[in-house]
Amino acid sequence: MKKYIFTLLAIIVMSVPAFADEKQEALKFFNSYVEGANNYSPTIAEMYSPNAKIIRQIIKPDGTTANASTDTATYIKQMKIGQAGAKLRHYKNTYTNIVVAPYEDNAYKISSLRQPSGETYKLKTYMIVKKQPNGKWQIIEEMMQTKVQTFLRYADKE
Repeated sequence: MKKYIFTLLAIIVMSVPAFADEKQEALKFFNSYVEGANNYSPTIAEMYSPNAKIIRQIIKPDGTTANASTDTATYIKQMKIGQAGAKLRHYKNTYTNIVVAPYEDNAYKISSLRQPSGETYKLKTYMIVKKQPNGKWQIIEEMMQTKVQTFLRYADKE
C-alpha cells in the first residue's frame, strides 16, 4: 500500500511543473495575441482554430445581453476589414484582471477585462486556448462583450 501511495504521489509531483509550464505558455500566447491585435498584425488570423467558436456578447442599453455567434472564416474576414479603420483611429484594447485556469481536454481558459481605448468601462472577455499536437497554440473559443449595438442584427435567434 505504501508503495502505491508513494508512486501516486511521485506522479502528481512530477506533473505539477508540466502543468505550470503549459499555463505559462498559454499566458504567453495570450500576451502575443494582445500585442498582435493592438499592432494590427495579420498573423492574428493564424491564432484561431479553423473551427473556433466565436461569440460577441452585446450589452444592450438596458443592461441585458444578446449573443452573436459566428464561424471562424466569417470572423476573420470581418476582423481584417475592421483592422483598417481601427488602425486609422489608433484603437487598442487594454486587458486587466487576467486569470489563466485549466479547462477541459488540455486547454486553458483565459479570462480578463477588456478596456477599449478612449473608454472608461471594462468588458468581460475570455478565450479558450489549446496546444495542438504540433506544439502550436490556437484559440478554440472566444467571447468578448461589446456595447456596439449594430452587432444586434447578427444576434443568435433564441
